[in-house]
Amino acid sequence: MYVLKRIFTMIVTLWIIITLTFLIMHLIPGDPFATDAKTLPEEVLKNMRAAYHLDEPLSVQYFLYLKQLIQFDLGPSIQSKTRDVNTLIVEGFGPSALLGIQSLILAISIGITLGVVAALNHNRWIDYVSMFIAIIGISVPSFILAPLLIKYFGVEWGIFPVAAWGTWKHTILPSAVLAVGPIAIIARFVRASMIEVMNQNYIKTAEAKGLSTFSVVVKHGIRNALIPVISFIGPLFAAVITGTFVIEKIFAIPGIGKYFVDSIFNRDYPVILGTTIFYSMILIITLFLIDILYRLIDPRIKLSSGGE
Repeated sequence: MYVLKRIFTMIVTLWIIITLTFLIMHLIPGDPFATDAKTLPEEVLKNMRAAYHLDEPLSVQYFLYLKQLIQFDLGPSIQSKTRDVNTLIVEGFGPSALLGIQSLILAISIGITLGVVAALNHNRWIDYVSMFIAIIGISVPSFILAPLLIKYFGVEWGIFPVAAWGTWKHTILPSAVLAVGPIAIIARFVRASMIEVMNQNYIKTAEAKGLSTFSVVVKHGIRNALIPVISFIGPLFAAVITGTFVIEKIFAIPGIGKYFVDSIFNRDYPVILGTTIFYSMILIITLFLIDILYRLIDPRIKLSSGGE
């Protein structure tokens, strides 16, 4: 029953997102054929608008688009004459997903390690160093860190290639930039949660039974400390897996973020809607899976609408 209710809620949420995006997109001033209007005859422009149903009333355009979506068709791109929106997303999702998965693995592994080390050495120099690193990671924007890494690791030292895409070496710098902020946030989450968990009575009981520090930390401490962290990892996963627009632009990565940014400047309505829907679907599904993961980590959490 819970799963069915949740699926219904997911569908309604996605429909609301589609509707709001559709309305906002058409309220923004601009015309996708504004550039062509200077060079093409008016009759040609009318035919082009008719091909994309832009000459129809807004309500008709809306229901025509919903009819396309039911058939899993995101429509043709206005700017790209040879590829539709489905093709653009499929092509761009691969590089974005690869960077996202790599950066997520880095963020989770390093962030949890820093947080646990800081918590176990609370108010000691290791704690201060770990949190200083976390503060730096949060404070430095990615659009500043990326050029710095390109300058030193790419141009001056020549360790990694930049402004290209092809081999695993091209993924190192953008993945590192994407991971820095999440590493800092996860580390602070884990530290705060771990300090609280390690002061609980069941931890003291486990220590009194003679369990080793490793067993207490891993089996009892980290497992319970990760529950608040998962709330952050869910939206983070959706964000990094669909591409961070600024980073993809800086490193010239052919990801989905590039198409989204270009579509806004070009008023490419189908691409704007398609990429927004795609991102929203991943976010909604991820949040649903996170709820399931809560139950696996802590069996005391019940997946019921009554909140038992």
